[in-house]
Amino acid sequence: MQDNHSSEQERLIREQARTIERLNKQIQEMEQSKVWRIAEFFRRLIRVHFLNWFPSIQIYYLPLFKRTFRRYVLQPLIRGGFVADSYTKWMRLEEQFVKQTVARSKKMESSAKLPTISLLMPVYNVEPVWLEAAICSVLDQSYGRWQLCIADDCSTKPGIRPMLEAFARKDERITISFLAENLGIVGASNAALEMATGDYIGLLDNDDTLAPHALQLVAEAIDEKPEAECFYSDEDKISEQGRRYEPFFKPDWSPDTLRSYNYLCHFTVIKRDLFLSLGGFRPGYDGSQDYDLFLRVSEQAREIEHIPHILYHWRAIEGSVGKRGDAKMYAYDSAKKALNDHLDRLHLPAKVEDGLFLGSYRIRYQLAGQHRVAIIIPTKDKVSVLKRCVDSILSCSTYGNYHVYIVDNGSSEQATFEYYASLDEQKRVSLFHFDEPFNFSKINNFAVRETKEEFLVFLNNDTEILSPEWLEEMLGYAQRQDVGAVGSLLYYPNNTVQHGGIIMGIGGVAGHSHKYFHRREYGYFGRLKIVQNLSGVTAACLMMRRSVFEEVGGFEEFLSHAFNDVDLCLKVRSRGYLIVYTPFAELYHHESISRGYETTPEKKDRFHQEWAFCDNRWGHMFQAGDPYYNCHLTLLREDFSIGLGEAARYKSDKSGVVDKGL
Repeated sequence: MQDNHSSEQERLIREQARTIERLNKQIQEMEQSKVWRIAEFFRRLIRVHFLNWFPSIQIYYLPLFKRTFRRYVLQPLIRGGFVADSYTKWMRLEEQFVKQTVARSKKMESSAKLPTISLLMPVYNVEPVWLEAAICSVLDQSYGRWQLCIADDCSTKPGIRPMLEAFARKDERITISFLAENLGIVGASNAALEMATGDYIGLLDNDDTLAPHALQLVAEAIDEKPEAECFYSDEDKISEQGRRYEPFFKPDWSPDTLRSYNYLCHFTVIKRDLFLSLGGFRPGYDGSQDYDLFLRVSEQAREIEHIPHILYHWRAIEGSVGKRGDAKMYAYDSAKKALNDHLDRLHLPAKVEDGLFLGSYRIRYQLAGQHRVAIIIPTKDKVSVLKRCVDSILSCSTYGNYHVYIVDNGSSEQATFEYYASLDEQKRVSLFHFDEPFNFSKINNFAVRETKEEFLVFLNNDTEILSPEWLEEMLGYAQRQDVGAVGSLLYYPNNTVQHGGIIMGIGGVAGHSHKYFHRREYGYFGRLKIVQNLSGVTAACLMMRRSVFEEVGGFEEFLSHAFNDVDLCLKVRSRGYLIVYTPFAELYHHESISRGYETTPEKKDRFHQEWAFCDNRWGHMFQAGDPYYNCHLTLLREDFSIGLGEAARYKSDKSGVVDKGL
């Protein structure tokens, strides 16, 4: 027994040694490249001549410089083929996984339980070369139990009909219907649906392609999660020259993200019984007929499963939304119509508007009443900081039914007490005293016990309100019974992002999404500028119902300085509630002005103790991966870049399933 254990250890050591050797070779190759040496020259120049003199430049502007360099220098080199980008490197690493997946196909074929997947493909005047590529990508699937249902919508382009007839003769799994009249995308898709006999229905456009292991991974996901009724995958774009780029590594099921834009998109597979019960595609939603379908599916599906792999290649050609977002402007009106219908069916009074970029949407929820809001602000001296915060609330907020509770924690400066005295006539502001050593969690728990309002806002004293409708925006989500907490978009004073939501696992425990991005930037596939579900939001500005706060037991008082908001949000999620981040509530955050940074040995020791506590309690969730992130994205930075060769890169046991919530 001991010998077996020793041999296993030796095997693991050898594997680790080989991995280290391989990574060292990759580093050496990278450092020897011309691009790396040029970039290193500029990095050293900046570090020596600028960053040592101006620390704030290093904190705020270096990340912006890096992104600018990538966009205007590195990306043109990549497009020209002079440099391999991170996605090209990722695809090389992915090749081994694909080979292993394809190798499993023969074993799968012997199982009688595996489903047949019917693919719907409406065709209309597509270039024959792209149509052929699309059909061949189905024929090349490693999984053989499929049916391709093609409905030609009276194409007039020469060569399409003969090609389709030839493919039908070549493989009996290809079923074709030539429509007598042009019915449009909805009519043609429904005609294809009428031919489908499979257990599940997949959607494939006539100019896109599937990865060769796409249907196999879908079939495996169905086998592992038979209760799920909808499956979707990650995707990328493919140019006319066949170059793959712009990978979209998606979050797991996220209802508020879907209401902000159609992130499911490609590749989506739906259980046939559910598809038919919904009546297929609906007329009147051309251009967004799939978005309308997904919204209806989300209302009925028992579970929705995310397959975290690139299974679909969206062709970027002239006239395609894949190349130009404004190619089909009518689709965005159809999308808003579909969203309004969706909200009506769920009895959620709201108004749908255009979002901050084309293809995104904003939902303004109607408030169920004039909810009373308690705004809790812990503070100690630094009266100018506190005054700026309170003044911004009083002067900027358009919502009226709130009360500000300042919780003083050991102030000693005369200016502070003079300011407090000036607030005596202010009916919207009250003062509490908490005479114990600083403990963020204890202070806020104390304030909650001393107040009665239905909704709570935890707000740092070093914040400043920018959005007049910040309270209405956050209340619209916090009043929903499926939502447990709502967070906002915070900027540093130099207009770079301090907080765009919390991602679990970054830096070991958690990191702030899109930190140091500029205020004008949209972030990874627009995620900085859309309402979405996340695993956590910062307590620098966090709203929740009092009932939820009490249900989860409030803030963990052992976490006096760090990770108390992470712990609170994970407790909220563990009770089945959603966390919502909204970019439409914007604030400045003059971070850590009043308390300072964790620089002393005592502060650093406390920081590590609280880190260890949080990791011990929630380590299983960190290990599983953040469902609102993606296992292919890095845990080393907050910029949503691809994680190359990181641990747990492939998670074959990753379920991706969460309660769908509505």
